[in-house]
Amino acid sequence: MLLKELSSLASPLSQGQVEKLKQLTSELSAVQLAWVSGYLAATANAGQLAPAAEAQTAQTVTILYGSQTGNGRGVAKALADKAQAQGYAVNLASMGEYNVRQLKQETVLLLVVSTHGEGEAPDDAIELHKFLASKRAPKLDNLHYSVLALGDSSYEFFCQTGKDFSTRLALLGAKSLLPLVECDVDYEAAAGQWHADVLEAVKPLIETSSASVVSIGTAKAIGESEFTKQNPYSAEVLASQKITGRGSDRDVRHVEIDLGDSGLSYQAGDALGVWFSNNEVLVDEVLVGLSLAADELVTLGTESLTLKQALLEKKELTQLYPGLVKAWAELSGSAELLALSEDKEQVRHFILKHQFADLVAQYPLTNSAVTLSAARLLELLRPLTPRLYSIASSQSEVETEVHLTVALVEDERHGAARFGGASHFLASAQEGTQVKVYVESNKHFRLPENPDTPVIMVGPGTGVAPFRAFMQERVAQGIQGDSWLFFGNPHFEQDFLYQTEWQQYLKNGDLSRIDVAFSRDQAHKVYVQHRIKEQGQALWQWLQNGAHLYICGDAERMAKDVHQALIEVAVEVGGLDTEAAEAYFETLRSDKRYQKDVY
Repeated sequence: MLLKELSSLASPLSQGQVEKLKQLTSELSAVQLAWVSGYLAATANAGQLAPAAEAQTAQTVTILYGSQTGNGRGVAKALADKAQAQGYAVNLASMGEYNVRQLKQETVLLLVVSTHGEGEAPDDAIELHKFLASKRAPKLDNLHYSVLALGDSSYEFFCQTGKDFSTRLALLGAKSLLPLVECDVDYEAAAGQWHADVLEAVKPLIETSSASVVSIGTAKAIGESEFTKQNPYSAEVLASQKITGRGSDRDVRHVEIDLGDSGLSYQAGDALGVWFSNNEVLVDEVLVGLSLAADELVTLGTESLTLKQALLEKKELTQLYPGLVKAWAELSGSAELLALSEDKEQVRHFILKHQFADLVAQYPLTNSAVTLSAARLLELLRPLTPRLYSIASSQSEVETEVHLTVALVEDERHGAARFGGASHFLASAQEGTQVKVYVESNKHFRLPENPDTPVIMVGPGTGVAPFRAFMQERVAQGIQGDSWLFFGNPHFEQDFLYQTEWQQYLKNGDLSRIDVAFSRDQAHKVYVQHRIKEQGQALWQWLQNGAHLYICGDAERMAKDVHQALIEVAVEVGGLDTEAAEAYFETLRSDKRYQKDVY
C-alpha cells in the first residue's frame, strides 16, 4: 500500500498521524524502509500474542491540547514530561490529531485549550469541540477529566473554549478531577500548580510503572530545532527596509533576519516568534512619571537586576489588560477611571487606545498617602511576551534567512509618541542588531499536498506576507498549478507591497491572476471583499475545481467581511441558500480547503 492511499482508507491512524508517518518515511532509503517495515511487523505480532488482560492494565493518561500560538502545546508537553517522570503511561496529542472514536475508551483525560478570537476554539480543537456538542458524543461515565483553559482577560469571552469543554464533558457524565483552571496571559505559575495538583488527583485512578507510552503524534518532528519560545535563538537582523512610499500614512517594513547555523527550519505558512526590548524613551518616561530610581535593584524570580533593566526586558509596557486598569483606578483614586474600569466594553476600547505610560500621565498618583514601590509596580505589570509574525519567505528560496512584513504600530496621544513594542523594535533595528527568535509551526495554514491544486489567496495589507512565502515555495518547487491573489491597501502608488515581485510572478506565469483593491484611490472605498463579489463567477468556478482558499490579516473586520462576501457568492452564483452556503464553507474548512491566519 502506498502512503498516499492511507488518507482515503478506513484507518486507525488519525490524519495527523498519517502526515507524520509520511514525513518520517520520506527521508528514509529503500533499505531503511525495509528495516522499519520488519520492525513494525514484529512489534505488531508481539502485541497480538500478548494477553488482552495485560493490555488493559496499561492504562494511560491522555493529554490533549488545542493551541493557536503554541502556548497550549508547551503546557501540555511539560505536563506529559512530568507525568512520565512519575511513572505514568502517557498519550499526548493535538486535539486535531486525536481520533474522537477513542474518547469512550479513555479513563483519564487532561485537556489544555486556548480560546481564539471571540470565544472560538483554536483550529486544532474545532472538530473535538463540535463532536462533544453533537448527538454523536457518547456517554462518558467512566471518564475522569481536568481542563486548563488559556485566555486573555483583555477579550470579552475569556477562556470560553475551556469552559465549553468542561461543561460538555460534565454533561456527558464524566467526573471532574479538579475545578476548571482559567489562566490569563501570564499563565506559567498557574499552569505549574495545575500540573502538580492534577497529577496528585490522578494517583488513585492509575497505577504507575516504569513504562511510558507516547503517541505517534508526539514524536519530535523531523528537523525540529532545539530553539523554542523558552529558549530562543539570538539571530542577526540583516535589513529593515521601508516598503511603503513617502506619502503613505503607514510605515511597513520588510525585515530580513539571518538564522545562521541555528538549524531553525520553517515551512511556508509558519510564524516567527520575536522577543523584543521595550523602547528606552518609554521606560524613562514611566520611571520619571512614577518618581522611581532606574538603578534600584529588584528581584524577578531568582534574578536580580535594576528596575530599568526589568522594565526594558521583562515587563509589558505597550499592552494594557483589564486588571491593570482597575488596579490603577484604585491607586489613583480617579472617579472617571473607576467608573470606566467597571464597564467591560469601555475597558476593551480603552485598552486598544492606551499604554501604561498613558495611565501614569493621565491618572497620576496625586494622593500623598499612596506610594508605588518598584516591587509593587512589577507585580502590576504582566511579563513581556513575544509577538508572532507570519513568515514572508520560503527557505527553498532564502535558505538560512527568514523574512517578515511588519507594520509599525504608531500613534500620538497628548503630544507623546506611542509605538507598538515589537514593531518599533524591528522597525528601528539596524543591520547587526541581535533579536531573539523561534519558529511557531502553523499546521493549519499549509499549501495543498497536490501541487496541481489551485490556490486562492486573500491578503490585504501585511496579510500578504505568507502568500509571498507561498509563491516563493511554489516557484522553487516548479509548481505550475493555478494561483490567484486578492490584495488591498489604501493607495496604489504608496502601499502596493512587493509590487514588482507580484508583477514578475504574473509575467512569468507563476501567478495566474491578481485582483487589487486600493480603497482610497477613488471617491468610494473599495476593499478586497468587493473584488471577491465582482469576480464571484470565476471564484466559484475555481472552488468547484477544487481550489484551496486562504485568508490572512485582520480578524476583527476584514476576515468577517471577506467571509460574508464568500457566502454571498455561494448564494448568488452557486445557487445555495444562506444556511447551505455556511455549511459549504464549513465543509471546506474541515477538509482543509478553507484556511485562515487572522489576528
